[in-house]
Amino acid sequence: MDLYMMNCELLATCSALGYLEGDTYHKEPDCLESVKDLIRYLRHEDETRDVRQQLGAAQILQSDLLPILTQHRQDKPLFDAVIRLMVNLTQPALLCFGSVPKEPSLGHHFLQVLTYLQAYKEAFASEKAFGVLSETLYELLQLGWEERQEEDNLLIERILLLVRNILHVPADLDQEKKIDDDASVHDQLLWAIHLSGLDDLLLFLASSPAEQQWSLHVLEIVSLMFRDQNPEQLAGAGQGRLAQERSTDVAELEVLRQREMAEKKTRALQRGNRHSRFGGSYIVQGLKSIGERDLVFHKGLHNLRNYSSDLGKQPRRVPKRRQAARELSTQRRSALNVRLFLRDFCSEFLENCYNRLMGSVKDHLLREKAQQHDETYYMWALAFFMAFNRAASFQPALVSETLSVRTFHFIEQNLTNYYEMMLTDRKEAASWARRMHLALKAYQELLATVNEMDMSPDEAVRESSRIIKNNIFYVMEYRELFLTLFRKFDERCQPRSFLRDLVETTHLFLKMLERFCRSRGNLMVQNKRKKRKKKKKVLDQAIASGNVPHSPGELEAVWPALAEQLQCCAQDPELSVDSMVPFDAASEVPVEEQRAEAMVRIQDCLLAGQAPQALTLLRSAREVWPEGDVFGSQDISPEEEIQLLKQILSAPLPRQEGQEEQGAEEEEEEDEEEEELQVVQVSEKEFNFLDYLKRFACSTVVRAYVGLLRSYQRNSAHTNHCVVKMLHRLAHDLKMEALLFQLSVFCIFNRLLSDPAAGAYKELVTFAKYILGKFFVLAAVNQKAFVELLFWKNTTVVREMTEGYGSLDGGSSSRRAPTWSPEEEAHLRELYLAHKDVEGQDVVDVILAHLNSASRTRKQIIHHLVRLGLADSVKDFQRKGTRIVLWTEDQELELQRLFEEFQDSDDVLSNIMKNITAKRSRARIVDKLLALGLVAERRELYKKRRKKLAPSSLSNGEESLKDVSQGNLEEEEHLPEEESDEDEEKGQGSEAEQVQGSSFLSTENLGQSLHQEGFSAPLLWLQNCLIRVANDREEDGCSQAVPLVPLTEENEEAMENKQFQQLLCKLGIRPPASEQETFWRIPAKLSPTQLRRVAASLSQAEEEKKLQPELEPKVPGEQGPNEEHCKEHRAQALKALLSARKKKAGLASSEEEETPGGNEQLKVAPKKRQLLDSDEEQEEDEGRNRAPGIQKKKRFQIEDEDEND
Repeated sequence: MDLYMMNCELLATCSALGYLEGDTYHKEPDCLESVKDLIRYLRHEDETRDVRQQLGAAQILQSDLLPILTQHRQDKPLFDAVIRLMVNLTQPALLCFGSVPKEPSLGHHFLQVLTYLQAYKEAFASEKAFGVLSETLYELLQLGWEERQEEDNLLIERILLLVRNILHVPADLDQEKKIDDDASVHDQLLWAIHLSGLDDLLLFLASSPAEQQWSLHVLEIVSLMFRDQNPEQLAGAGQGRLAQERSTDVAELEVLRQREMAEKKTRALQRGNRHSRFGGSYIVQGLKSIGERDLVFHKGLHNLRNYSSDLGKQPRRVPKRRQAARELSTQRRSALNVRLFLRDFCSEFLENCYNRLMGSVKDHLLREKAQQHDETYYMWALAFFMAFNRAASFQPALVSETLSVRTFHFIEQNLTNYYEMMLTDRKEAASWARRMHLALKAYQELLATVNEMDMSPDEAVRESSRIIKNNIFYVMEYRELFLTLFRKFDERCQPRSFLRDLVETTHLFLKMLERFCRSRGNLMVQNKRKKRKKKKKVLDQAIASGNVPHSPGELEAVWPALAEQLQCCAQDPELSVDSMVPFDAASEVPVEEQRAEAMVRIQDCLLAGQAPQALTLLRSAREVWPEGDVFGSQDISPEEEIQLLKQILSAPLPRQEGQEEQGAEEEEEEDEEEEELQVVQVSEKEFNFLDYLKRFACSTVVRAYVGLLRSYQRNSAHTNHCVVKMLHRLAHDLKMEALLFQLSVFCIFNRLLSDPAAGAYKELVTFAKYILGKFFVLAAVNQKAFVELLFWKNTTVVREMTEGYGSLDGGSSSRRAPTWSPEEEAHLRELYLAHKDVEGQDVVDVILAHLNSASRTRKQIIHHLVRLGLADSVKDFQRKGTRIVLWTEDQELELQRLFEEFQDSDDVLSNIMKNITAKRSRARIVDKLLALGLVAERRELYKKRRKKLAPSSLSNGEESLKDVSQGNLEEEEHLPEEESDEDEEKGQGSEAEQVQGSSFLSTENLGQSLHQEGFSAPLLWLQNCLIRVANDREEDGCSQAVPLVPLTEENEEAMENKQFQQLLCKLGIRPPASEQETFWRIPAKLSPTQLRRVAASLSQAEEEKKLQPELEPKVPGEQGPNEEHCKEHRAQALKALLSARKKKAGLASSEEEETPGGNEQLKVAPKKRQLLDSDEEQEEDEGRNRAPGIQKKKRFQIEDEDEND
């Protein structure tokens, strides 16, 4: 972007900063305000980062900000503002854009911003700029904690962030084109840091206990300083070339010389004695062309050796998503003076800072005080500095903080986490693979350090190494880690360097493990096995075993022993009732309906001979369900309890055996899958190294090693040795040479043996000749070995190749399916033809029931039916209910229509399952309703239970009223269908009156008690809110849930009051549905008319209090004849209700309701009504005490008046 395209306001702001005259910068009076304006502009830039690009094109940082920083340091406000602006301008491009953009337009802007950052980095490569920063940082660090202000801490953090941003800028390799031992821009930056003394300040921050808050910043800066360095080369800087390095260089030069001489010899042989004007055409016998004729070769004979059928063909284009991952990290050798400075820095860092800093960073990571992925800097520092310590002068005390089993565990946890995230988060798989590579390098360095401790002359160091190895080799996760990484290696995400480090780490681990096993006679290790088992669906083990007597004679024989135990337990005063709970609180079945299950549990305890548990369970159930004296009365004697238990023992109680699983077989399978548990069994076993090595004998591991062997010319000698050592272990130690009998492996061997520099790869050549010799020996016996070259093989195929095909049948006959005799096949054919067309049954289950052999499985029968030609495919025998998986658009519309049709019914889900066309399981319908947003929670689909009032809640004086109520309910249930239908129609026709009556009756006592407690103002506020929402819904014509937001302290206290919340539930106001909601809400289903009548009922309660003071509830000690008169009056009202329904009488008119007499009639004689309770509130209302004499006969939902519109 050119300067003339710069925004005019931005250009004016930059011009107001000042100007540079020679080496002196003259700032303008509005310089500080201009810097703040630039910060403000950067805060509001667009997604293309236009402001950042314009400032970079104008070179504001080079021409204005850096001179201001170096020449006007005394102006503290201006200095702070310039540092803030620089931190913003130099932040990494990845932070600006979030990630590398995939769109070409944004990708261009990303590269442009990166170019400007590289220019900033080059401008900072001067001692003057870092000198100012180091002096300022030094002055701030001189202040004690009591003298340091918040602004000082902010400035320290910004200076560290600025240094971090400058070091983070990647090098432009195409622009610099620097070779080893030459000073790059990054080297110049490091040298400027060294000359300014900033490196000493970093060491002070890392070593000072008072500056631990900057530990992560310091660690990040240090990691960026050593980004391109190799710790082994850095440790040997300035010490002269070692003999090993010289021999390595000589070997590399010898390889290059041999290849050059071979190429010269080949070119000399290709030249003829005289030039031939006509090259000639030749027929190559034995090599067919496209047709049946021999190939015609039109070039000289000297080119025949290089002939390939692929000549002239276009190479196949590999899609981008399948291309191998590229190497992102590069290592280069810096200038000598920079390497010497970095070596001294590393030595001082290890001696004074490493243990303290790594401990502080680990504490930040464990306490989650760090930012996301900051553990990668910890793992890099661990790998780098432990490698430097091992290469320089090995001193375990310098790295003792990270040399422990806990560090192994931390690295293994992160490595496993990165591995799992790479498999799940496919979009960011490359990033997770890079983090996994860092963790693998740290793990490799930990193993290398422990291995180095084994060779220490100090006995204490060797003992520490032995303890660490004993812990590492004992735990199963550390041994299985490498197998997991090999099996899931993906070259699309993980580069070749990761595979190289994985192979070298595995080689080191196996070498240490083998040496450790040899030094000890036997090694015990931890073994974990995951065993799947199912929950038992019976209540007791004795019943599950089938040894329980069920005949009356056997029960009579068992009873005397139980009676003796029960008599002893009945007289025991220490028998606690609270020890056993007779119901399941987590069950979806209401507590009232779990009485039958409690009775079955008591019978099971008696059958199992557990008399104390049965008696305790009986007494607990009596307290939970006292109504009807089902479990005995409250004043029951011990003898009567024993007789009751005897009756329970001999009673034929109904047992529910999976009623929910009777709908569809698919649902039954889902329930079985949910009940299957994975139980991890931990045990110890003696470790066998060869058995562990056999785990690597699989095609995935071998293919990974062969992939690395393919680039043997670029590999180091150590890498090639690690590859050959593992393949030799598999081929020679395990006698599985056939694992390597593969065509791609033989192609590598052919290239290796024909390589002119093959003398430099003696180990590889020897191994290749060994494998080829074994193959030709096998091929002389097994002619099919040539065909087997086309496939990768497992251990089973390897044994069949070497021992003969079919040789494993006798050894594993117990695992193979038994053969079918002709009689069994005829019987199978007869059963299939007889039952294949019968509807309503599974033909395979019928065959299993009629087959004589009990060892056959369903899978074996299905496969044999297909083999006999009686069925086309295995899919023909899938269980019903498993085929329909996806929902079509028509099926979704049908489900939505059925939900809207039955959403007000008592059992929405059952009605939908009965009427839906495509039969599906209950679980799939619930999931689809949740996915479509028709319901918010699963409990909205629960079957609505009708509640009954417990007799214990009534006093003795109200028994007559209870009898009248029960009689009315029984008579109401026996009404003719026509009358009940008409009654429902009338109830629907007068919905407004019902709502008013129900609201008035349900809020009568609550409103009065709330007025007495001083909640008159919140009630008035609630009434106003209801009226206001009703007016808004009339004006807008649409409705949605409106939250009730209390703005005063009095209203907030009322909303927290349980009695006030109960009143809200009665009015139909919905409580917060989930954790994301805070306020109660007025539902959208209430119409304006209903809202107004509910609001009117709030004031009617107060009016009733004034008009009828004699009906107020009294204190129990002050009960008199007035209360008895009220009870009689209520009983008469209930009788009047029954007679009115028999005469098909409708509800009272709205005019009668407005009169005091009408109010009284509604109060004492409740009609059939609809309660304003939602499904969620039904469970909350179960335990609430109701006003005496007012019972809820039935519970319904309010029907939306706008539903049929």
